[in-house]
Amino acid sequence: MTALLDAVAEAGARLVTAARGRIAFDPRRALSRHDDLALGEPGIWSPNRHCRLIACRDGWIAVSLARAEDRDMIPAWTGAGFDDDPWEAVIANAAGRDAAEMVANSTMLHLPVSRVGEAEPPPLQQLRGGGKRDGPVIDLSALWAGPYCGGLLAEAGLDVVKIDNPERPDPISVHTPHLDARLNGRKRRLTMELESEKLSERMAAARILITAARPHALARLGLDEERLFAMNPGLLWIAITAHGWRGEAAMRVGFGDDCAAAGGLIGLEGEEPRFMGDALADPLTGLTAATLALEAVEAGRCGLLDVSLAGTAATFAGALR
Repeated sequence: MTALLDAVAEAGARLVTAARGRIAFDPRRALSRHDDLALGEPGIWSPNRHCRLIACRDGWIAVSLARAEDRDMIPAWTGAGFDDDPWEAVIANAAGRDAAEMVANSTMLHLPVSRVGEAEPPPLQQLRGGGKRDGPVIDLSALWAGPYCGGLLAEAGLDVVKIDNPERPDPISVHTPHLDARLNGRKRRLTMELESEKLSERMAAARILITAARPHALARLGLDEERLFAMNPGLLWIAITAHGWRGEAAMRVGFGDDCAAAGGLIGLEGEEPRFMGDALADPLTGLTAATLALEAVEAGRCGLLDVSLAGTAATFAGALR
């Protein structure tokens, strides 16, 4: 963990530079949400006990089952009975199958499953000139990575407006209120329908947009690249996803623990993988996205920044080798 904290401290120093010293960055605090949750030690289970590393015939996968709808899909994924324990069903099924097969089948069912070490660090992304020099940051994200990005931008002095969707409110305000205060306390907060004309008006005036949903889900709300950049050519769009914004990766679901495993950000116990911390891909992605956003604003750049949890985890994993 010491090596990881050193890598996070180095990334934090880049953030502080991009923020012109206006952010007070603590690597250990950046990786923590312990104020709200009684977490276990990381191991074969994630600290929140929602994700488990599971052995396949040829490798390991990470499976997250935090949501009831995911547990309900286990019979369709594994062929188990509806009364079977979901974890036991996955463990038994995975033992006789290849990891790639398990991931491919889970992807069709929109389950958060990844193969350990599958992700690569992302390539350098090209943005265009003509970025806006003023306007608010619109934060449509939820949970940890996106709100952390927005929280850091607010700490750096940007005007950040968090839009709360009344149809699907951000659960951290209820389940982890201290984390919610840390991530969102410096933002203005508005409750607004995501398909409303008022939101379109705010998008047209925005300097930066932060999202943390898959592109097809956003497109159903009218939030797609063609429409938004036609409306606001100088917009910088921070698109946070599990595995990537484009191609087949855009359909995949993921959370901080399974995406950390996908990036190879894990420890070893003998030859078996073990989690290193709590949902590490989330805060690391928020940190990375905020840094890239501040650097883009300083350089007057705009366009879409594809920042994935798995790719970010792979970048930090590479720094530990």
